[in-house]
Amino acid sequence: MDPSFSRASADQNFEFAFNSSNFSDRVLRIEIIPGPAEGKGEGEDCASISDWARHRKRRREDMKKYKDGFAVYNRNHFLDGNQPDTEDIVSYESNDREAEAMIEESLSGHERSLSNESSWEVDSLVKVKSIYISSAILAAKSPFFYKLFSNGMRESDQRHATLRINESEEAALMELLSFMYSGKLSSLSAPALLDVLMAADKFEVASCMRHCSQTLRTLPMTTDSALLYLELPTSVSMASAVEPLTDAAKEFLSNKYRDISKFQDEVMNLPLAGIEAILISDDLQVASEDAVYDLVLKWARAQYPKLEDRREIVGSRLGRLIRFPFMTCRKLRKVLAGNELDHETAAKAVMDALFFKSETLHRQRALALEDVINRRFVERAYKYRPVKVVEFDRPHPQCIVYLDLKREECANLFPSGRVYSQAFHLGVHGFFLSAHCNMDQQVSFHCFGLFLGMQEKGSVSFTVDYEFAARAKLTGEFVSKYKGYYTFTGGKAVGYRNLFAISWTAFMAEDSPYFMNDILHLRAELTIKQPQQLLQR
Repeated sequence: MDPSFSRASADQNFEFAFNSSNFSDRVLRIEIIPGPAEGKGEGEDCASISDWARHRKRRREDMKKYKDGFAVYNRNHFLDGNQPDTEDIVSYESNDREAEAMIEESLSGHERSLSNESSWEVDSLVKVKSIYISSAILAAKSPFFYKLFSNGMRESDQRHATLRINESEEAALMELLSFMYSGKLSSLSAPALLDVLMAADKFEVASCMRHCSQTLRTLPMTTDSALLYLELPTSVSMASAVEPLTDAAKEFLSNKYRDISKFQDEVMNLPLAGIEAILISDDLQVASEDAVYDLVLKWARAQYPKLEDRREIVGSRLGRLIRFPFMTCRKLRKVLAGNELDHETAAKAVMDALFFKSETLHRQRALALEDVINRRFVERAYKYRPVKVVEFDRPHPQCIVYLDLKREECANLFPSGRVYSQAFHLGVHGFFLSAHCNMDQQVSFHCFGLFLGMQEKGSVSFTVDYEFAARAKLTGEFVSKYKGYYTFTGGKAVGYRNLFAISWTAFMAEDSPYFMNDILHLRAELTIKQPQQLLQR
């Protein structure tokens, strides 16, 4: 039965037994294969996270070239006649398949007399370091070593275990082995901790991964470090141990780029992991979800010039972070007509959005609770409030606009604030609604006002019939508050400073007749009248 590798074991301190022959039952033989010319660990000589990331990327590229030229490594090359015979080698591969564990049958007389700090050259290709180990301690902390000692040693007198690593991993492995005894690390710099974290993942030491993750979280976070944490290898063993660190990195990025309009150039240069961390946030301050969709396409086109690559990234990674249900119908039409998503994916996204828009508020809230990962049905902190719009083309251009405001949003308007709706269209013209907290000049108290504004500026002029209504708590039906007509010219607005003809205090009271479950439901009906219809008035 496998041990539990529980957190409790990390609290036990066996520092006194590390590399001590008195408290050890085996010798761990570490074969160190030199890499390219720069064979140091990533953390060595790295002054910052950025240095570590650049060094690691360069080393991966160099190692690939080095391995291509290294060809096959023959173990018999350095086992001379003075070495004992070996049984069939049992080999264990770590997560990235760079390490190979091998078991020898017994120790030579020379090896039995090793000092605690033994290290020597076997030949020009491999350096060997040996240390005394307790198989029980290592097996209790690591599934990798548990399997090694449980299944690899066929005879009871096999006392010598061998690991093969790259030269760049040596310092991190020694830190890791020491941690498995003491629960402590000697270096607290971010580059060194990342080296140990990678080694801990490789040899499946969850307690050390948690320790490195927790320590890194206490260090100052930067954009470079946050992106690096998000781009660490996502093996199964690493995911849960490093999740608090990656969550902190996502939170840092989402907070820094919350008002994304201030960092547009910087955001365009972020890698995929960074843009995902930003898009998943509920607190992203954007004008509307239409703007999020446009941002995704702009970023994808810059990062993936080829359409097929762009479709893959948008469809499989970024599309799930776009909250289509909060996009305008006009933009949803563009989603269907565009080619950034394949037709089947685009059609499903648009259909889901339209069905969501048609659901009751209670059902919408239930859907939001169901999708806790991508949060497609959760409304962001939009600068402009989403609206529902029903449009008609005949017998004349007409639209019915629904705007819902939370009681908290209304309270935040006092004493002179205003909140704007997202833009909607009546025919070819763009409009918006704005809710205000005003001072009624006639009776000198604050009150709730609602206005209709036009986006276009210039010499355009046309007449619109409008009617404002609000849902009454008593009946649950919309009750007309004001109606009229207005000839719009560019940039003008029309409305009522005191929509409900009551004071702000009465409007916000607990027994207010206009809040249903703390939601204020407003409706505006707009119609463009033809010239002959205006003459009939």
